[in-house]
Amino acid sequence: MEATDDVIQLEPLSGYWNRLPPLLPGIGASLAVSFAAIVTGWGEEQVFGRPIVEPLVLAILFGMLVRIAGWVGSRQERGVRFVAKDVLEVAVCLLGATMDVPRLFASGPALALGIVIVVAVALSGGYLIGRVIGLSPKLAVLVACGNAICGNSAIAAVAPVIGADREDVAASIALTAVLGVIAVLGLPLLMPLLGYTNYQYGVLAGLTVYAVPQVLAAAFAVSVLSGQVATVVKLARVLMLGPVVLFFSLRGGASSDGPVVRRGALVPWFVAGFVVLAALRSFGVVPDAVTNVSKVLASWLTIAAMAALGLASDLRSVRRVGARVMLAVGASLSVLLVLAVSLIRVLRIH
Repeated sequence: MEATDDVIQLEPLSGYWNRLPPLLPGIGASLAVSFAAIVTGWGEEQVFGRPIVEPLVLAILFGMLVRIAGWVGSRQERGVRFVAKDVLEVAVCLLGATMDVPRLFASGPALALGIVIVVAVALSGGYLIGRVIGLSPKLAVLVACGNAICGNSAIAAVAPVIGADREDVAASIALTAVLGVIAVLGLPLLMPLLGYTNYQYGVLAGLTVYAVPQVLAAAFAVSVLSGQVATVVKLARVLMLGPVVLFFSLRGGASSDGPVVRRGALVPWFVAGFVVLAALRSFGVVPDAVTNVSKVLASWLTIAAMAALGLASDLRSVRRVGARVMLAVGASLSVLLVLAVSLIRVLRIH
């Protein structure tokens, strides 16, 4: 029987295996750094009775040190990006099976509405700050989206829609990535100053930290509850990326025909998977044994992703970013922090 054009040709299994070798150096580097972080965390427990610095944070720090030392180059780049993005997305999806849904939504629909308001105000405020400081309209949009929604992912999704220059994309991504790591290290210090509970801190981290991996590092390092709450809040922010991309698409993008908005950009697969698993967990479909395995696996994968995040963070890139961009990102982050603290107080979240 002859094949026709209507027959879907499946890619041979060898095609998938051929993609693996270029990823192995970066995967190996990420695993080595994450293993060092886990061992160090175990050593802290033996000496102090508990980890002083959680393995999640250690993985980022160790990865950054390895990057600064020059032990990671172009050979590891593809694998590092794979672990930082694809492996992390699997970890976030698995976290859905570990969620205590009734506890997470104790604040009711008011929190969901508050997240939408915070993102909208942060977007408009960040854009105005950028324009006042002197950034071009497109660069101001990129900085505002990166701060208000989800860091590099938001910048990468919005950039082609508005026809942003590569230089603007590189500048905004470089600084938000570095400042995101600083936020991971510094945000837990605000918890005792603000007198926040683990739940309140989870809301704060989910509302303010840029990227998903950075949110996980900043929140799970404090407590499991903080991490779970921060994950839900952060994913709600990620879902705002769809309407934002659609908004700029309808306004007109890079070409007269208008950009094509992919469905995957509106609802990322790992967000949909997270929601489905969380729903199944809340209805008792997911047994405790599966939940426990998912929790351990998600933890390991997240630490590996944190290591990759550190390996991909080049502190020296800050030198190549203009002072105006640095000021705009810093001011926008301050506004976002004030909005988050105000929301927690107004809603009386405990």
